Formats: sequence, structure tokens, C-alpha cells
Amino acid sequence: MTRVILFNKPFGVLSQFTDKGNADTPRATLSNFIDVPGVYPAGRLDRDSEGLMVLTDDGRLQAQIASPKFKRPKTYLVQVEGDPSPEQLEALRKGVTLKDGPTRPARCDQIEAPDLWPRDPPVRFRKTVPDAWLRLTITEGRNRQVRRMSAHVGLPCLRLVRWSVGDWTLEGIAPGGWREA
Repeated sequence: MTRVILFNKPFGVLSQFTDKGNADTPRATLSNFIDVPGVYPAGRLDRDSEGLMVLTDDGRLQAQIASPKFKRPKTYLVQVEGDPSPEQLEALRKGVTLKDGPTRPARCDQIEAPDLWPRDPPVRFRKTVPDAWLRLTITEGRNRQVRRMSAHVGLPCLRLVRWSVGDWTLEGIAPGGWREA
């Protein structure tokens, strides 16, 4: 039977089981939270991003989740600096052209601040600069794509939480916690 684990990756954790790049100052990895042999991450989340990671012991499923050719939707809650204009949101919906080419169109809506766990360290707060939250769904998964897309339209990303991958969500999983799907 295929094993699928849904993990809520905290900020600052590497999306791999070992840290080969920093022997002097070890960084937290998946092995600090998940002690299940034979499962591997299906895709990555940057160290400074939080949220849903899917791990599985099925190589074909792992490839389907990670590969953009299967167009599996991934939804992110994105705190951005600034007050999004209708034009900025529409640009994200149509897709933007980044250095590595045009992105596919995204679903994008401005939302109320979600009820999330506190981040450690907290996102910087500036009285003179507004911030807002977006729900952004993409069907690709390029390196730092959501951050680059929001910056491209003039809305730098302050916090990025992947909420769902396909039908799997973070619902009910605390940071650092996991459950079987």
C-alpha cells in the first residue's frame, strides 16, 4: 500500500532529510520531525517558506506531484507588502513573464488575514507600509515561483505558506506535525 504523509513544515526547516551544506551550524531538516523510513518529499519548499509538504514511498506518485506536466494545483497563502491593486491581481491571474519565461495563469484573490500560527521569527511589521494577504494557486512549481511572481508585480512577499497540494490540505496539522493521508 502506498504511504502518503502530510507534513506542516515550519519556517527555517530544510525540505530534505540531511543537511550536507552546513557542517558548522546544523540546520533543522525533515529528520528532526519525521522518523518514517522509506518516504521522500514530493517537491520542495524553500527554507523561508512554511506549510504543506507531501512525502511518499511511491516514486511514481512522487514524480506526479512534483512535475509541472501533471498541473497539480498548489495553493499558497501569501502575505505581501503593499495594498494590491486590481491590475496587480489581474497580472498574476494572467501569468507574468519571469527571467525563466512566462508563468501559467494563476488563480489569485485578496483575502482577509488567515488564522495561522505565529511565525518564529515573526514577520517584520512597519507602521508606514501596509500589507495584505493573497490566496494564489499555481500549477507549476518553479524555484521560488510565488515569491518571484508577487515581486514581479510590485508586491514583495513577506510570508509564504503552502496550504494545499491537489486535494491535500494543512487543515488540522500544527507546525512540525504530520499525519498520514
